[in-house]
Amino acid sequence: MKTSFAKVVGVDVSKSTLDVAFENEVIKSKNTKSSIIKNVVKRIDRRSTIVVMEATGGYEGLLVTLLHQHDIPVAVVNPRRVRDFAKAIGADAKTDPIDAKVIAHYGSVAQPTPQPAKCESEKRLKALVERRRQLLGLITQEQNRLQQTFDMEIKQSIRETLRALKKQQKAIDQRLAKCVADDKQNQRKIEIMSSVKGVGPVATSTFLAELPELGKLNRGEIAKLVGVAPMNNDTGKKKGKRKTFGGRSYVRSVLYMATLVATRFNPQIKTFYQRLLKNGKQKKVALVAAMRKLLTIINTLIKKDQLWQPPVQ
Repeated sequence: MKTSFAKVVGVDVSKSTLDVAFENEVIKSKNTKSSIIKNVVKRIDRRSTIVVMEATGGYEGLLVTLLHQHDIPVAVVNPRRVRDFAKAIGADAKTDPIDAKVIAHYGSVAQPTPQPAKCESEKRLKALVERRRQLLGLITQEQNRLQQTFDMEIKQSIRETLRALKKQQKAIDQRLAKCVADDKQNQRKIEIMSSVKGVGPVATSTFLAELPELGKLNRGEIAKLVGVAPMNNDTGKKKGKRKTFGGRSYVRSVLYMATLVATRFNPQIKTFYQRLLKNGKQKKVALVAAMRKLLTIINTLIKKDQLWQPPVQ
């Protein structure tokens, strides 16, 4: 649910500095604790102001933590949406101060929902999920290089790197499983997700870290958030083909793998998927529909606080 704020402060974040757009000025602050408290936190009326910034892959972490500690509402938004908004309003020039102003303008129009503060266990889980994603990316890159080279020494070097990366991935998977098992705060949510055939520890940990909206949105909203909702493409009398796009790509890739397992071992998803294939749907289309179905089941069960039960035959 969106909340209206009288004032919006936009922040353009970089590794060492912050450009902060207040109502009448843009200031530059170091991305350090003392500088943020002095130049940002102490200037904000926490009762009526929300601070909006783009996701930067981690550089925004200190600012978000300090704002939460001082009970200041904060929203971290998708950079692509801010850039599209900038193009729409004709803000083609790009500097850090201009970007901060655009972010503030975007926040005042879009009114993004403030994100809740994360506890230490949630931060640890998110960090592990992020590291697993990085490792998978490196493994894919090395596997591609292995196919592209014909030099035997290079091939051996790549194979050694792959073994090391896969060993790290296995260790991260074990830590993720332990982190999920030790999570008392989300115990019921974990129990519900784990009861669904096809949803294993990796999917459970990813959904916890990257999709906290599960159980809080309706099926259409959660599908759109992940990027498996078919979007209309109509104009005038023309009815275009609906397509899925956007959303949280890593969550979607994990949901894809969970759905592949579910099409074999989850009787509800298996029946649904095979019926689509039998009715002439392409395999790719049927699989996306099955992903949407599995996501809807998980979302509904969490909403109703129920464990999954296989359908009666």
